[in-house]
Order: sequence, then C-alpha cells, then structure tokens
Amino acid sequence: VQLVESGGESVQDGGSLRLSCVHSGFTVDDYCIAWFRQAPGKAREEVSAICDSDDMKYYVHFVEGRFTISSDIAKNAVYLQMNNLKPEDTARYYCAATVRVTQVGLASWPDEDLYDYWGQGTQVTVSS
Repeated sequence: VQLVESGGESVQDGGSLRLSCVHSGFTVDDYCIAWFRQAPGKAREEVSAICDSDDMKYYVHFVEGRFTISSDIAKNAVYLQMNNLKPEDTARYYCAATVRVTQVGLASWPDEDLYDYWGQGTQVTVSS
C-alpha cells in the first residue's frame, strides 16, 4: 500500500490550493481516506475524510465551507480543494487510509490511531 501526496506550496492569505493523494495497493471499497495536518509544534489534527467510495464526506468544523474533499476512483486519487486559505492553515498535510473506521463506525474518522497507511505529507504555507 502506498499513498503519495502532492500539491502543497506557498500561497497568500485568501488563496487556493488543491492537494492530491494518489493511492495504490488497495481498493477503495470499505476504506476511508482522510487528510490530517500538523503544524510546527502542534499535534496532528484531522481535516477531512471520504468513506465508502465517495458516499460519505466529513470535515472538521474549522474547514467546513472552505475545503472540499473528493475522489476519482479511476485515477486512484483523493483530492482536497482548499479555498480561502488562512495563515493558520499552514501545516504539513498528510493523506491516510484505513478500513478500520468503516468497521468501528464512521463517526470515528478523526481518530488517527485507526489509520494504517500514511503518506509522507505535502507542505502548505499560507502567508499574510
């Protein structure tokens, strides 16, 4: 199983970016694929997840209305469209995948301990 993120870069306050996570080694059925982020000196936190082949999408409250998660099954990719970026969105963004969230219950999607597969991350920097 492999997850590879891309799309991170430096942007101005209010700018937009689209992050990509290309995955291989598993089929998306019964999997949740999530985005987490970690800012310097802070704990990693959940951002968004997509589960059950695009049927269910979840967002943490501080990105709702600004970020949109989507998937392209044919391309084995999950995307995170980020609009109206703020300096506090500066972090390294990680893609992660698991089948255990589906087993435990979809409400558990923010629990990073349930994710078995992780990418290396992509850096997003938002300057004011």
